[in-house]
Amino acid sequence: MSLGNLCRKDVVTVGPETMVSDVTKIMEEKNIGSVVVQNIIVGRERGKFGIVTDRDIALRVINNNLDPAITPIDDVMTQNIVLTLRDDMGLFEALEQVRRSAVRRFPVVDIDGNLKGIITLDDIITLLGKEMADVANIIENEGPLL
Repeated sequence: MSLGNLCRKDVVTVGPETMVSDVTKIMEEKNIGSVVVQNIIVGRERGKFGIVTDRDIALRVINNNLDPAITPIDDVMTQNIVLTLRDDMGLFEALEQVRRSAVRRFPVVDIDGNLKGIITLDDIITLLGKEMADVANIIENEGPLL
């Protein structure tokens, strides 16, 4: 099964001009730990996206005594996303990519780099756990009765 089928498609996004206080309200309301920031400019390129996590906010806003009501998310988000995963990748191919990074949240993009979803390390672990449980049930049902 491809990541396009496995990822969360209801990605919460905001614009780069959104204030940190508004982003934290969204995160609390939606019970999420990250938000994708769309339409940022990195160098001369438009259309890229960044990500901000609850940890980013704690370390970059609170730790630096910034006012969340007047600080745009663009000032504290991670602009250079370390790793995006393609929606046509299989889970094990994605795990090979994930294994080499120290990141927990991965935007899923199509061949043109358009955002299609997001998958987290927790999602991947949950999927693998369900697969292992299914395999265990098959083995249990096929094995000799004790």
